[in-house]
Formats: sequence, structure tokens, C-alpha cells
Amino acid sequence: MTTTSLSETQSSVKLSVLAKNSATILLLQAAGTIFTYLTQVFLAQWMGKTEYGIYEYVLSWSLVLAIPASLGLPRAVLRFISEYRVREEWAELWGLLLSSWQFTVGIGLLLCLGTTEIISFLDRHHSFPYASVLLVGIWLVPLQALIQLQEDMVRGVDNIPLAYGPSKILWPLFVLGSGFFLFHQNHCLTGIQMTRMALVTLLIVVVFQVGCLWFKLKEEIGQIKPVYKPRQWLLVALPLFLNRTFEILLTQTDIIMVGVLVGAGAVGIYSAAAKTALWTAFFLHSINLATTPAYAILYAQGDREELQKVVAKVTLWIFVPSVTIAIILAIFAQPILSIFGPEFLVSHWSLKILIIGYLVDFLCGPVGNLMVMTGYQNQAVVVSGFCAFMNVGLNAILIPQFGVEGAAISTTLTLVTWNVWQCILVIKNVEINPSIFYYLQIDFLQKSGNRE
Repeated sequence: MTTTSLSETQSSVKLSVLAKNSATILLLQAAGTIFTYLTQVFLAQWMGKTEYGIYEYVLSWSLVLAIPASLGLPRAVLRFISEYRVREEWAELWGLLLSSWQFTVGIGLLLCLGTTEIISFLDRHHSFPYASVLLVGIWLVPLQALIQLQEDMVRGVDNIPLAYGPSKILWPLFVLGSGFFLFHQNHCLTGIQMTRMALVTLLIVVVFQVGCLWFKLKEEIGQIKPVYKPRQWLLVALPLFLNRTFEILLTQTDIIMVGVLVGAGAVGIYSAAAKTALWTAFFLHSINLATTPAYAILYAQGDREELQKVVAKVTLWIFVPSVTIAIILAIFAQPILSIFGPEFLVSHWSLKILIIGYLVDFLCGPVGNLMVMTGYQNQAVVVSGFCAFMNVGLNAILIPQFGVEGAAISTTLTLVTWNVWQCILVIKNVEINPSIFYYLQIDFLQKSGNRE
């Protein structure tokens, strides 16, 4: 039998519920972001810019390679869970979850074995400088893929603390604690040491999360025989896989190409600016995590008016605090970056340039999630693919000319193109306006009407 907590689905999406879920995620994300940022600050101080740059370089590659390992299943799972709960198709839901785990583990392990052979071959024939640390870091890939999959699984069944507590809070704390222990034991800290510790601690987090999730699902779904529809799921997942791949490339290409074209020291310096700039997107990412399932539910119900109302309110929730954070970071860029160490101050222009790109993100609203959750993932793939290749090309041109500032300019131009293009597609296809300008226009008209 399916228990009430899972089987009872709201016939409509309430803004009060979204606000409550958003507040919960904001608290978890705030704690996680603070712990992650502190971890990056302390590791940069303990390791120095070169070793810290090597560590960040490996983590960036593991995030990129985790996307093909997941086959786009995390977002597909989130979308189908929302739809199956509306239609109360519990056997299909159970089959979706089980097959997603199996696909992700299997493909992740195969990808690790294949990539290990490629790295070893390159090292034997071309003396690849990052070979030893990448041979360790490559095993982060299936774990990164699993943690992304499990986050969206748990989001789909409305257990926000279990979705983000392990990856956003426990893992940064474990990494920080292990780094502190190694540094004070050996009086130095290297990239390969921290990569090993990141691997061990992420494995612990993944096992803990999957154990809790399995217990919750068995308790709520019970002994229902799973129904498998792999063709249907993969037809949706594969475009999402391409879309997610391109999105990750948008956020990681700059770091990877700085490492390739300039060196590990420059990666460390640029990463400090890039990680700091992500604070401006804190509310965007956090609120989107809470509200994304609502888009799929309202669109499945055909309720465009309510969807427009929800999206307009969500865009306002994102815009106001995000702009405030962006202004603070731009004004105090140098003092903030100085906490990484004096050698990181040179990246303050990179930080200010990246902030401009994120400002356009806030203006346009949750366009990427709207495209995916309403079935327009194929159009989203075209946009993301074009922007990913655009980003690679711009980085290849601008990094040799301007160094880390060139990487920041490339990422900002790409973010502007991606957001504006997707915003136009949402207005055309989903038939709602997700930008902050729509909310401001409606608010102005309402106040004008009240005065009259």
C-alpha cells in the first residue's frame, strides 16, 4: 500500500507551500554554501594557489564527466515523479527509480574504466602533468552522478532535508575536517591528498543518502511490483542529458580552459572569483530547487494562468535578494577575495565581470527549468548546445589575450546569450513571461488602477 504522505497529491500548487519549501531549501543551501565557501577558503590558504588549482581542476572534470554517467536521468526522474504522482501511477514510479539507479551505477563505472585507460595512455606517451591526480579523481564521477540523481529523486517525493543535507552540508564538513587533519598532521596539503579525501567522504555521503532514501521509499510505496518503461524515459532523458551537459560546460569550461591554457596557479586564482560570484546565484538556485516540480504539475494540468502567477512571484523572490548580494560583492570585491590570501586579490575584475552575467540571469527568471519541465527540452538543447560551443570558442580566443579576465568575459557573454534566448522561447512556447519586467509591469498597472 502507498501511504498518505506520498499518494495524496495537491490538485493545485499553493504559493504558501512553495514559499515554505523555498525557505527550507534556503536554510539548507545557506548552511551548505557557507560550509562549502569556508572549505574553499581554508583549502586555498592551506594548499596555496597551485595545489588548490589542481584540486579545483579535478573537481571540475568530475562534474563534467558525471553528466554522461547520469544520461540526463536526474531531471527526467524529477519530471516523471511529478507526473506519476499527479496520475497516481506508483508502479511506474518505482520502476523509474530502480532503473535510474542501475543505469547510473553501470554507466558511471564503465566511464571510469574507459577514462582511466585514456589518462594512462596520454601519460605514457605525452607526460600528462595532471595524470596522477586525475587517476584518483576520475572515481568521483559515478559518485557525483549518483548524488545528483538522488537529490532529484528525493526532491520529487518532497523530502527536502534528505535531498540536500548530505551533499550540501555533510560533504563540505567532511572535506573541511579531513583537510584540517591532514594539514596539521603533515604541515602541508597537496591536490592529490585532498582529491583522495573528497573521494572517500563523498562515498560515505552517497551510501548514507541512498540508505535513507531506500528505507523511505520501501516504507511509503511498499511491495508494489515495478513497471519499467525504459524507452519512454530515455526518450525524455537523452535530450535532458545533452541539455545538462551543455549547461555544465557553460559553468566549468572557463576553469578547465584556464588550466589548459594558463596553468594550475591561474585556476586557483580564477576559481576564487568564480566561487565567490556564485553567491549572487544563491537565491536563484535555491528557490528553483523548491519550485521546479510545481512547473511540471501546473503545466500537466493545463493551468497557464496559475503557472504565470507562480513564475512571476518566484522571479520576484529571486530578483530582489540576488541584486542586493551582487551589489555588495561588486563593491567589496577586493576585501572579500583577500580572505583567500593576498595572491587572490588580482581576480577582483573577474568577479565583477561574472556578476554582470548573473544579473541577466535574475532579470530573465527561471527560464531553463521552465523549458525542461514543460516538455520543450529539445529546444533547450539547441540553445544550450550553441552556447556551450560559443563559450569554448570565446575562451579559446579571450584567455590567451586577457588571461583570467578573458575567461570571465567569455562566461558572461555566454550567460547573457543563453538567458535571453531561453526567455524568448518560454514566452513563445509556454505562453508565459518569466522575466522580472512582466511582474513590474503588472504591479505598475495594478497600482495605477488603484489610484484611479
